[in-house]
Amino acid sequence: MNVSSRRPLGRVVLASGNAGKLREFAALFDPLEIELIPQGQLGVPEAPEPHGTFVENALEKARHASRLTGLPALADDSGLCVDALGGAPGVYSARYASLKGGEKSDAANNARLIAELRDHADRRACYVAVLVLVRSADDPRPLIGEGVWDGEIVDTPRGEHGFGYDPYFLLPDLGRTAAELAPAEKNAVSHRARALRELLAKLDGGAR
Repeated sequence: MNVSSRRPLGRVVLASGNAGKLREFAALFDPLEIELIPQGQLGVPEAPEPHGTFVENALEKARHASRLTGLPALADDSGLCVDALGGAPGVYSARYASLKGGEKSDAANNARLIAELRDHADRRACYVAVLVLVRSADDPRPLIGEGVWDGEIVDTPRGEHGFGYDPYFLLPDLGRTAAELAPAEKNAVSHRARALRELLAKLDGGAR
């Protein structure tokens, strides 16, 4: 298959309004021949995320952005899955605290996470990211990439970088949390970087 026939050169809408994700994706796409445009710049409101899986939510967001702009769209759905909590917060990671009446913020989400883990010795967790690229709103063959980043949850936050659960997400092999990694270092190994590599391999028909 001709690689250029599948790579959506030109403008692609990023179906996200999350400032942290926008920074990471901007860095990840910087070397590529793709102009990534945050959906907010094109007046696209956030899409609903009614599904129980990352892939379904990502596909919903990608089709929504493409439908409203007429452009190819890239969406991600990602979150933290903790073994001792049965995979929670999972797809609800961004609004974990609000599910119990708390505010929707990183601080509140982290506070609930640590409280839920208080009586658990098992701290294994993973970040999961699913990326979906559609060339049109009705694309019957969306490209999907998944990345998993294993780690552990610590009780005390460490680091000044990142966002979300990063200060509590320890990488045992490195002895640092995700928030202690420089942005470029994180972008080389994170769940989003891994998902992007898988998606690009499919985009290039296996050429990468």
